[in-house]
Amino acid sequence: MIIDRVRVPEALVADPVEWPFTVPAVAALVGSGVSLDAPVTFLVGENGSGKSTIVEALAEAWGADVRGGRSHGRWSSELEPSELGAVLELGRTPTGSRMVGRKAKGYFLRSETALDMFARYEKRDPGFHDVSHGESFLHAFDARLAEKGLYLLDEPEAALSFTACLQLMGTLADVADAGGQVVCATHSPVLTALPGSSVLQLGERGIERTTWGELDLVQHWRAFLDEPGRYLRHL
Repeated sequence: MIIDRVRVPEALVADPVEWPFTVPAVAALVGSGVSLDAPVTFLVGENGSGKSTIVEALAEAWGADVRGGRSHGRWSSELEPSELGAVLELGRTPTGSRMVGRKAKGYFLRSETALDMFARYEKRDPGFHDVSHGESFLHAFDARLAEKGLYLLDEPEAALSFTACLQLMGTLADVADAGGQVVCATHSPVLTALPGSSVLQLGERGIERTTWGELDLVQHWRAFLDEPGRYLRHL
């Protein structure tokens, strides 16, 4: 583990009735915050629940480029911090405490900038364009996980098929086994089934620790696949 708690000190919240602190999941970080108890943590919730906002703020607090990039990379300090990123505090383990400044290893991957990553790899590898987007995504992502660090992912499944999601699960397990850590915002019922991971559901009640089988998204997918007509007749 590299970080074991995420919080916002109450004294640093300028106005609790202004966004993003009006989002229940973000408000839940104020004070004692939320603990991270597994090498891989998934943040799950509907659009607008705060998943991406929190992952992006984690990237800022860790020193990664919020547009997608390495920790303390060339452009990581170019942008002004967000309202949440400016006040978010990371509880560091002894391992995390040794990763300060340029020693803070890791990467922030957001689905919107994945295509840019593909373009960079196509320039380096002439045969890179001969594989699918999903394959190229996994190839590029694996290359970013060569060192122990904190990896922050925002909906990585957007570019992946079912089979590719299973492959990504294996990569995330390898990161954990090597001493790294992952925090991933996702809508994927496949990724969240990773054994040994922690699942946090974000919603109107803030942030709740739950299990894979209790996730709303898992129950919705099960119900849809069992009887699609129940949903399709309302379209």
